[in-house]
Amino acid sequence: MSDVPLLLPAEVLHEARTTAPLPVCDHYCGVEKRIRKALAMQREMLDEYGEALFDVTLDCEDGAPAGAEAAHAAMVVELAQEALQTDARARIAVRIHPADHPAHADDIATIVPRVGAALCHVMLPKVETLDEIERTLAALDAACPARPLPLHILLESPLGIAHALPLAAHPRVQSISFGLMDFVSAHQGAIPASAMSLEGQFSHPQVVRAKLALAAACHAHGKTPSHCVVTEFRNSAAIQAAACRAAREFAYTRMWSIHPDQIRPIIAAFRPQALEIATAAEILLAAQQAHWAPIRHQDTLHDRASYRYYWHVLQRARSTGADIPASAQTLFAPAPADGR
Repeated sequence: MSDVPLLLPAEVLHEARTTAPLPVCDHYCGVEKRIRKALAMQREMLDEYGEALFDVTLDCEDGAPAGAEAAHAAMVVELAQEALQTDARARIAVRIHPADHPAHADDIATIVPRVGAALCHVMLPKVETLDEIERTLAALDAACPARPLPLHILLESPLGIAHALPLAAHPRVQSISFGLMDFVSAHQGAIPASAMSLEGQFSHPQVVRAKLALAAACHAHGKTPSHCVVTEFRNSAAIQAAACRAAREFAYTRMWSIHPDQIRPIIAAFRPQALEIATAAEILLAAQQAHWAPIRHQDTLHDRASYRYYWHVLQRARSTGADIPASAQTLFAPAPADGR
């Protein structure tokens, strides 16, 4: 078969339900000073790695002072425009108010017509029903008809978690996040405050059940599950350990940051280890030479099931700024001429 062209993994390892990988960290900020700091950090890492390793989500829900929602939305527009003019590679998103909040429609009307075409996504919090999604998408599409904006949603209640599977099935939903603190408080004291702590959120049965249900719903429909915040932001080692647990035990592929000091530990936690990257490269290159038929690697048989796993390893390595063997760079499709 020497005359048969070698196919790339993306051309062979088809999956019925898949989406383009998202950055593993989603950083939330709502105060102007912190927004500017986050955007500056994103530019630094863009120069360091050549692509954005985290999203910056400008928060209009928790970030806006009560009664000043309109002024806050106007500030978000100004900062987003400034950042995108400085570096068009910036990945900027916006969290708007919930669908039943008085400021919901105003957020969309103020922000989306001006910067919607350049946003990487819009985050809709406190989602419980498909109707909330449909109404929000109708408003987004009317405000930005040139581009269907990806929608991320935040599940923060028992009802939202109960509806995770049909919500994840919606074709415009790209990612679902878990809202830990609102989920706990929604139980009206039936779950103790300790369940919101660094340790408790990984051990309380109801929180664990909710996290697993959300992740399973996302994976069933090829969507990205995004893990909740860790409020103990001063302890970088603890943050990285929590992110490792979210990724390796709970099957999350993305995580929230609420302080700049959390960003690099989260990215490091989701980054594959060097040995796994090297193994993935060896197996995939050998598989490509075998035209994706089964192979033997170090006395272990591999076929397309394991090829898919190792292809995800290499994709995750690339999206987290890890070093990939030069020989394995050929497995990725060339970037478009405009770099997007």
